[in-house]
Amino acid sequence: MAGHSQFKNIMFRKGKQDKERSKLFSKLAREITVASKSGLPDPNHNPRLRTAIIAAKAQSMPKDNIERAIRKGQGGDAENYDEVRYEGRGPGGVALIVEALTDNRNRTSADVRSTFAKYGGEMGASNSVAFLFEHVGQVVYPRNKGSEDQMLELAIDVGANECVSTEDGHEFLTALDDFIAVRDALEAKLGQPTSASFVWRPQSAVAVRDEAADQLIKLVEALDDHDDVQNVFGNYELSDAALAKLAG
Repeated sequence: MAGHSQFKNIMFRKGKQDKERSKLFSKLAREITVASKSGLPDPNHNPRLRTAIIAAKAQSMPKDNIERAIRKGQGGDAENYDEVRYEGRGPGGVALIVEALTDNRNRTSADVRSTFAKYGGEMGASNSVAFLFEHVGQVVYPRNKGSEDQMLELAIDVGANECVSTEDGHEFLTALDDFIAVRDALEAKLGQPTSASFVWRPQSAVAVRDEAADQLIKLVEALDDHDDVQNVFGNYELSDAALAKLAG
């Protein structure tokens, strides 16, 4: 997916999330709880927790909610969640990767499969479309942090693989093993990022238009709305008109 399209889809997600704060905070809290349970409650000594807190703060999640989710992860009664990845094809032949945190694999798998089918897609086997993506670390900053040349130079300095700049912002990409070091180095120089996470970045984009785009929008929205689904990634590139529908 082109950098422009990637940022447009980030913008869509933010706009959609603004309308559903309660559900968004629940998903963010779940990730914080799982991260807290997997290690120490101190984000400075728990990289996954630090990443989850950055994501929560980027969406203006209240401090009390964050602290409550951390405490829940450290308690003995915290739910056990499995991390599951689903893959499939959507309308227009696009590839989709769905990441979920679930306490019932059978339920979530059935729900995701039926959602794919309902909107003209089909859930596939594990690794059926993952080869079309790169699994990378992504750190995003707003455009006003500097020029494209400055950000490229900074990317080299901190060890990022590349920096994709558009009118909407700067997207630093890293190898998975380098993500924590690069994120921390960028934060020391630029402050807290807009977002910092592991993403599935498509190697190329599939243009989707007209009726297929409408069906794809419905599929992505339905998957994203599921309580157990944390992220939906795709190799689609939508027109501005289609993106406006997603945001609206």
